[in-house]
Amino acid sequence: MKDHHHISRRKFLGQASCASLGMTTMLSTLINLKSMNAAAISNSSVALGGDYKALVCFLFSGGKDSFNMLIPTNQSAYQEYSQVRSNLAIPYNQILALNNVDYGVHPSMPEVQNMYNQGKLAFISNIGTLVEPVTKEQVWNDESKLPLGLFSHSDQIRQWQTALPQERSAVGWGGKIADLIGDTNSNENISMNISMNGGNMFQTGAKSIPYTMDPWEGANGINGYNEDWIFNEMRKQSIDNMVDKQYADVFKQTYVDVIRVSRDAYLQISEQLETLSPFTTQFSENDISQSMHMVAKMIALRESLGMKRQIFFVEYDGWDHHDEVLDSQYSMLSVVSKAMGEFNQVMEEMQLSDCVTTFTVSEFGRTLTSNGNGTDHGWGGNVMVSGGAVNGGRIFGDYPILGLESELEIGGGVYIPTTSTDVYFAELAMWLGVAATDLTTLFPNLGNFYSIGSQTPPLGFLNL
Repeated sequence: MKDHHHISRRKFLGQASCASLGMTTMLSTLINLKSMNAAAISNSSVALGGDYKALVCFLFSGGKDSFNMLIPTNQSAYQEYSQVRSNLAIPYNQILALNNVDYGVHPSMPEVQNMYNQGKLAFISNIGTLVEPVTKEQVWNDESKLPLGLFSHSDQIRQWQTALPQERSAVGWGGKIADLIGDTNSNENISMNISMNGGNMFQTGAKSIPYTMDPWEGANGINGYNEDWIFNEMRKQSIDNMVDKQYADVFKQTYVDVIRVSRDAYLQISEQLETLSPFTTQFSENDISQSMHMVAKMIALRESLGMKRQIFFVEYDGWDHHDEVLDSQYSMLSVVSKAMGEFNQVMEEMQLSDCVTTFTVSEFGRTLTSNGNGTDHGWGGNVMVSGGAVNGGRIFGDYPILGLESELEIGGGVYIPTTSTDVYFAELAMWLGVAATDLTTLFPNLGNFYSIGSQTPPLGFLNL
């Protein structure tokens, strides 16, 4: 059965119009930078896909228990893992082995295993939000700056999307990138940022907002608009008369501009989707795979839609597993693995693997210790990144020693991250085309973890 999750047109327009106002200081800074970024990108090239590049952000909202996704297989390390996890440990003989490392993946993730072993996927271990490097003693003694609302869902999911762990911002780093380099695209009607899950902070900039799509149906249009029937034809004419009119009131004009651009994008995308031939790759019948399917369709239309740079957003919620973590992981990680495998396959089918990078995020890791049948909110966790530009078959960052009372364990099986989200995001931004000199505009804390302007990349998981 198809599980549809729709966002209403009213909700989209409300989010869009609010996001476009009130950020003048940041906007002026980004306007000064965007022309240089766009010009630099226009002179770049990528084999097979020309000068096209896209990021696909895969958000696991709820806080994913990722130490059952990437598991140590060295006998002593596994024994430590098993003791800490107790009844939540994955049996050793069920772990899917990864090549050339003493780690494996959850038994429900064979597609991820294959992608890693084929050099098409990498892991980044023990990553999390940080303002500055911090030790266990500094946390305990309150001697360093820590992320605001450290174990809070609302704060941490915001911080992964905004890259501002010390404040509550509504502007995302994906939106800021669109502000900087969105002019690279020739189509003014379609946002650089495309969401399969409605409005989100990640893709909202000072002047950029995401265009939302339905994973199954495609472009979201005004109900009844452009449909055959005399009443709908009359409705269409009335709507066109309103949105094509110029208004003296700046608020009315801003609102109407959003509607008009959205209408034009809907008409253009819908028309182009109808011309698209089916892929050979088959996608599973669930919202997540179909979201990746729709992303693939939009990538296939990149030239006809005038797109050189795009960022896509897919959200998979329900990872707050305080209970039934094992059963939930077996079903949900299987969905993730299949969707990533299918998407990788269709990118290879289109010969665009080198041009598209998929990366995963979640607001925090979870406790290594069991609360009885689940886990509670933690800090450091593991993420995945895949695509032809990825230095796959490797684990970046430092997988922590999982024993309790280790130098990173601050109590209750919570581990301090050893890799900051800033270096992860910065490398993705650099790959997409953001100049190194502009990285602090996106990630103000980056200098605490990386020497900006260095000849080496922040982590090295991408071919820059």
